[in-house]
Amino acid sequence: MPPVSDTDQGSVPFYDQKADQFVSDTIDVDMSELHKPFLALIPRGGRILDAGCGSGRDSLAFLNKGYDVVSMDASSRMVAAASALTGRPALKMSFGEMSFINEFAGIWACASLLHVPRSMLPAVLCRLERALKPGGHLYMSFKYGGSERIESDRLFNDLNENLLSDFVVHCSSLRIVSMWTSQDRRPGGSAVWLNAIAQENG
Repeated sequence: MPPVSDTDQGSVPFYDQKADQFVSDTIDVDMSELHKPFLALIPRGGRILDAGCGSGRDSLAFLNKGYDVVSMDASSRMVAAASALTGRPALKMSFGEMSFINEFAGIWACASLLHVPRSMLPAVLCRLERALKPGGHLYMSFKYGGSERIESDRLFNDLNENLLSDFVVHCSSLRIVSMWTSQDRRPGGSAVWLNAIAQENG
């Protein structure tokens, strides 16, 4: 497994410092339309990793539908928020610290991988691939575009369909099964998002 070091740590200070505002801005966003295509691929009661769980909003939604959820985030303030919301302890863990093997039927990486530098993204995707059970599915989303940039003290790795495909091909058993764009679901949000679901086919 390629080494991964401090892949998503650069944005952690922002989330630690702006935790209350971030939670307030995102906790009530209705993500149900994005949950549907992902959950349709996960066995009832299956184990899901919410990778970069933020406030715990999606973890709670999955728990309420009967799934077994593990929540993780690199920000200690986000871990505290998710733990409080779900009533279950979230893990303080970065993508570079993950060591799961064949544990999850699904991984939900919503607006989290977008903070991983391009130089590190293939190795992180391969770690997520390894964490999936055979036939498991990974959902991921990025702001749509083609640049790697700094905005509001955070790194953003904007991707389009071709760029994402070029990164995923580095993982021998991971194959993209669907990609689509969507509008920002936050009130007043204007960003276009690239959504993708990939399957472990090892």
